[in-house]
Amino acid sequence: MTGKNPTGKTTGAQALIRSLEQEGVEVMFGLPGGCILPAYDPLLDSSIRHVLGRHEQGAGHMAEGYAHVTGRPGVAMVTSGPAATNMVTPLMDAYMDSIPMVCITGQVPTTAIGTDAFQECDTVGITRSATKHNELVMTAQDLPLAIRQAFHIATTGRPGPTLVDVPKDVLTNTMDWYWPTDAEVHDSLPGYRPNVKGHARMIKEAAKLILASERPIIYAGGGILKARAAEALRELAELTQIHVVTTLMSRGAFPDDHPLCLGMPGMHGNATAITAMQKSDLLITLGARFDDRITGKVSSFAPEAKVIHVDIDPAEQGKVRRPDVPIVGDAKYVIEQMIKAIKDLQHGGETQADTGTWKSRISGWREQFPLSYEASEPGEALKPQFCLEQLRDNAPEGTILVSGVGQHQMWSSQYWRFNEPYTWVNSGGLGTMGFSVPAAIGAKVGRPDRTVWAIDGDGCFQMTAQELVTASVERIPIKVGILNNSYLGMVRQWQEMFYDERYSEVYLSPELPDFVKWAEAMGCVGIRVDSPEEVQPAIDKANSIDDRPVVVDFRVDAREKAVAPAEQQGFSRITIVVDVESTPLEQITKQLFKPIEVVKISELDPRRSVERELMIATIQSTPEQRGQVVELVNIFEGKILAVGVEALTVSLDGHPDKLDDFEELLDGYGIVELQRTGRVALPKLDREARLRAVSNKGKAG
Repeated sequence: MTGKNPTGKTTGAQALIRSLEQEGVEVMFGLPGGCILPAYDPLLDSSIRHVLGRHEQGAGHMAEGYAHVTGRPGVAMVTSGPAATNMVTPLMDAYMDSIPMVCITGQVPTTAIGTDAFQECDTVGITRSATKHNELVMTAQDLPLAIRQAFHIATTGRPGPTLVDVPKDVLTNTMDWYWPTDAEVHDSLPGYRPNVKGHARMIKEAAKLILASERPIIYAGGGILKARAAEALRELAELTQIHVVTTLMSRGAFPDDHPLCLGMPGMHGNATAITAMQKSDLLITLGARFDDRITGKVSSFAPEAKVIHVDIDPAEQGKVRRPDVPIVGDAKYVIEQMIKAIKDLQHGGETQADTGTWKSRISGWREQFPLSYEASEPGEALKPQFCLEQLRDNAPEGTILVSGVGQHQMWSSQYWRFNEPYTWVNSGGLGTMGFSVPAAIGAKVGRPDRTVWAIDGDGCFQMTAQELVTASVERIPIKVGILNNSYLGMVRQWQEMFYDERYSEVYLSPELPDFVKWAEAMGCVGIRVDSPEEVQPAIDKANSIDDRPVVVDFRVDAREKAVAPAEQQGFSRITIVVDVESTPLEQITKQLFKPIEVVKISELDPRRSVERELMIATIQSTPEQRGQVVELVNIFEGKILAVGVEALTVSLDGHPDKLDDFEELLDGYGIVELQRTGRVALPKLDREARLRAVSNKGKAG
């Protein structure tokens, strides 16, 4: 139905539900209550499925999870007052992560607004900073247009949450039904005109920079997924053979198993992705916002890099890093035009700069900085990384992974392989604990054909675990893996690093609650895992159950951190390595014999020896910067030796190139003092020598 042609009288409540049907809504999540109650009556006769949550926050996160995996707006409907305030967290979460979501809240009757009526609150005022658009509807006749505006704004431009606040009498009053035309919606929002097409001259300028760059990196953010631009991104990367880093919000936008994928950068990312960004001469930034957990200290982030910044939101241009080529537009459209511009330049005779040396350096970093952890020895505690690896390796194809917030979130991003878009759901910008279980329910509703695993910590899980009742009653068979270390793990990790292992209010009882009994009480299957040998059988059992939710309680080691562990320990530093010819080497030998006793100086072949160096440095570190510096140290597998009010003393050992890279990154914070031992080395044992060593060890035993 189009235009304002009346088709008979209808109540505001009927008009609301009919408007949602007109928008193509198939499912909504919510909880009824006094002021919204009139809308729940026509819902009984609607084609829309309603999923009844156990808490409004849970319903909001369900709507988010649904939107994440489908690309369609998630819809939540709750009543006024405390129900509306309970929705603030999911609204803010969706706002930070650009998730399309429409929330409908009840409100006290228009005549009671401002009288402190029962369950009255200023919902529009409270949610103004947590929504892209919100509106208090004062007449039933305005409802269809308000709903159309809410969906239009939520799904165009930079996606985000919108809210429509509906007083109870607006729902009970009558109106002449109509459905606004596209033109009417457009004209009703004169100040809202998102720019989809990027500026043609800027796109051509970007293409020239890409072809001229010798050290380019594609920095792909969550905007790639919001724009449905994964295929375009892959085409651009393969056309130019440029490596891609994917942020926490864009995991899966570019396949992890692709040879050009470097994985996740930033505070909890891998060293190769971080180093490649830092040393690049061009950052092709697509749908990313230079988040502080990516950049660290902005003034020292990628200091030699020019920046192409493509973003649908003009407010992001220059907000953190000033771009050399700003392009405001839809990521998919702009990337496609960028590809065309590159091909046109190549057909016109322009060639791409030689990036062979750059690719070799990246390959070297990959070899030098592998993601690893120390496996459990027999009888030792279960490692959370091992659980993630086993879940990953035994997951059905197309499995959707939903994470809470904390250490388990970082392990999930690090150790899972995301080779398909829209298979990773998490709370990035706001970092909402309790997100995982309800978001997984929404994801499973949106993609019932997919296996959905929620990965949670024991702290996160206890915040919204009541929604397992929703999953059981509604027959939504999600699977939950709790990485249970009996702590608020990420907080404990920071207290260990910053507060001299003084653990304040982070210890959770190891036996209370009993998560197996909790799961069973909520209609789920509960499984407990205490040892590495029990992991795979538990996962196999969970994957085989598809008629009810499953909860697996993995009892993991609390000492594990969401950073890479030390590479190797105990290198002997008695051999000095110098790159000189034989005559200078002889002169150096003579000089060394004067001040110190040297048994022998040997010339080693770099291909047949292991080189290492030790660095100790004191770095300026304000309280605001300390987290960035510590995470940088952890990424490079160093150690914190001492913590002062405005400085940290750290040590790092490894290949000299690794130390060079680390020193360069520290320059941006300010190095108070730095000492390096110089390179030391030992020859690698040949096969015969290794066999002799093993034989001698056996004889000694």
